[in-house]
Amino acid sequence: MVKHIVLYTLKEGVNKEEAVSIVKAQLEPLVGVIPGLLHMEIRAAYNGMDYALYSEFESREALANYAGHPAHLAAKEHFWNFLDTRVCADYDL
Repeated sequence: MVKHIVLYTLKEGVNKEEAVSIVKAQLEPLVGVIPGLLHMEIRAAYNGMDYALYSEFESREALANYAGHPAHLAAKEHFWNFLDTRVCADYDL
């Protein structure tokens, strides 16, 4: 199993509550749609970052397939424009 954790900041002037709601609505339903994506949660964050994405995948290959999956790419179109920075870490369980 692979754990995938991403922390984001939003561009200046973006409404954090609204942005997190949009990201959550677009990405969490991908569980069961994208093969190998077992769990996904998006939550507002604090202490320097605006929101956190936590997800679990069956394997490194499943994580790699998620990145380019058409459903993931389509979901990102709804929010990619208001993201500023991204920090990611993956690890095997």
